[in-house]
Amino acid sequence: MRMGPAFVVLSFLLFAFAAKPLPRVSAAAAPETVLDVDGKILRTGTNYNILPVVRGGGGGIKFIITGHKSCPVDVVQDDYEQSDGLPLKFIPANSKKGVIRLSTDLNIKFSGPASCSPSAVWKVENYDDLTGQMFISTSGVEGNPGPETLDNWFKIERYGNGYKLVFCPTVCSDCEVLCRDIGIYVDGEGFRRLALSDVPFKVMFKKF
Repeated sequence: MRMGPAFVVLSFLLFAFAAKPLPRVSAAAAPETVLDVDGKILRTGTNYNILPVVRGGGGGIKFIITGHKSCPVDVVQDDYEQSDGLPLKFIPANSKKGVIRLSTDLNIKFSGPASCSPSAVWKVENYDDLTGQMFISTSGVEGNPGPETLDNWFKIERYGNGYKLVFCPTVCSDCEVLCRDIGIYVDGEGFRRLALSDVPFKVMFKKF
């Protein structure tokens, strides 16, 4: 029985498809790395300043005692525009990772002791009835990701031509969490306090 040209071509294509190995399914791509003002990748163990992208309302980030309390100290934006604030470190939940990536849980920690606070790790405080805010303070716990440390985990996300800090921890799969941006709340004393907000604080990172 004589086979026509179309049959021969079809047979060849079927054979070639069957002989060709299936492409390997690649693992999910890692989130994008966070860059500093010089275009270098943010790394663990390195000191950085958190600075506003838009100047005009204040400088870098530091801590200070606000109100009538003594401890823990609050995380604030320096009201002096030319100040770079205090150096900080970013510590990923996965301690084996040497670089800082978008949308991943991390601790933010002042590089030196935070005055009277037992630690210099950032944490989200409980709801403040007087101001209706949830402020960022020190005295958080470094590492140990899980439900007990939920208030100590933050993320960095892209925000226009800069970045924003976000509280939306994923270190506990069974926990209900409140996801909010980190913004600036100016209190009655004029302190520019970091707090959960609907208006993000657009930032950039500068190697110390």
